[in-house]
Amino acid sequence: MPGEITVAGLKLARRLLNHKFRSTAGEFLVEGPQAVREAVRYNAARRVLATAEAADRHPDLVDGGYERLTMEQVRRLSETMTSQAIFAICRTPSWSSGDVWSDRSRLVVICAQIRDPGNLGTVIRCADAFGADGVFVSRDSVDVTNPKVVRASVGSLFHLPVVSGVDLEEAVQAAHDAGFRVMAADGGGDDLNALAASGGLQGKTAWIMGNEAWGLPDSQLALADGVVRIPMWGHAESLNLGSAAAVCLYATASAQHARVGV
Repeated sequence: MPGEITVAGLKLARRLLNHKFRSTAGEFLVEGPQAVREAVRYNAARRVLATAEAADRHPDLVDGGYERLTMEQVRRLSETMTSQAIFAICRTPSWSSGDVWSDRSRLVVICAQIRDPGNLGTVIRCADAFGADGVFVSRDSVDVTNPKVVRASVGSLFHLPVVSGVDLEEAVQAAHDAGFRVMAADGGGDDLNALAASGGLQGKTAWIMGNEAWGLPDSQLALADGVVRIPMWGHAESLNLGSAAAVCLYATASAQHARVGV
């Protein structure tokens, strides 16, 4: 049965908007029905918060009980202009590199200095959509439990291993040790379509995805076994990071699945 959220409960939820407090508490806040659904499905949700109207729209998400919010309280918790008025306080997943590397792993993403939370969340969502085995996030990237990262990932954080705070060179070395070819996307690289046609994406592949503003510096490009560019036939100067990640991961997943006849 629902009960009104307490003053202390609302204060805790608001404090989870702060990175330092999230790290200390081992919890973070998710917003929106799909993210809450994934949190509930994977037993990560500790408390569900919602207005009565949102609870009526999503009865499957509140059948274990929820704490009732007013719209004024929703506005104090939400970072969106049009909130769907349902939240969950979740335990922070504790993934490790052992959750990613296995004999069955074939596709991995390594994020280097991604500072925009929407971009990081989109890359994580794309990795999930195209069957990646996990995502590594460098220690100089945005916090993966940032509300905008969580919202853009739409719940993928709860079941796709995302290992944060890693050293880029160590992640690349681990990929090599696991038999992966490490690729990077850059405007001056080889044609992605040509690489796919030659069978160059059929093996175990790790993609380094760089910063949205300056890409990958030469020192990081040098870590990769190959550098590719995404061919474009229109007049746009470039793709944003999320779009580039989607294209590279789709091309790789397609090649790998075609090889095994899936």
